[in-house]
Amino acid sequence: MTTVLVADDDADIRDLVAFKLEQAGLEVITVGDGQAAVETARAHHPTLAVLDVSMPGLSGIDVCRTLRAEPGTADMLIIMLTARVQEQDVEGGFSAGADDYVTKPFSPRELVSRIQALLTRARA
Repeated sequence: MTTVLVADDDADIRDLVAFKLEQAGLEVITVGDGQAAVETARAHHPTLAVLDVSMPGLSGIDVCRTLRAEPGTADMLIIMLTARVQEQDVEGGFSAGADDYVTKPFSPRELVSRIQALLTRARA
């Protein structure tokens, strides 16, 4: 089973994303901050992480850089999910190592489609 880590400090968004991913047949682990995201990724080695950029403590960008720097999580797929839509924010997400960047407000169906597309490409 493919496991997806969802890290967002907004419980409503976390629950919505988890619900949609579970409907799509994925196993989901949710956390509410960046430090928990790093610890959970180290412990569970999910296939993909959806990271909110603006979280208390470590930001999604910090989490992304940390996961990319560690051999056990370096190849994890990472999607940034954020309300930050400025060009430099998007560039920052990709330069930190993100595989995709989805801006809020977002379509849950589009997010699931992007996740499935990344997973399909990773398996190929």
